[in-house]
Amino acid sequence: MGRPKKNGTYLNICIETSIYERLEALCDDAGQTKTVAVERALTAYLNDYDEKQKLLRELEYGSDTK
Repeated sequence: MGRPKKNGTYLNICIETSIYERLEALCDDAGQTKTVAVERALTAYLNDYDEKQKLLRELEYGSDTK
């Protein structure tokens, strides 16, 4: 019996070869799949972006904005 299907959406991208090689090296070193590494990187980036946007809104409108 195989793994249960992941609830996900496919993303096909073309990235610079040097970035792909770094990703591959990271995955080999960390023992994880490229999918997991990219998901974690995107999550970290998006969380950081959201936090910065929240801080900007608070600076612009005051701390009452959620």
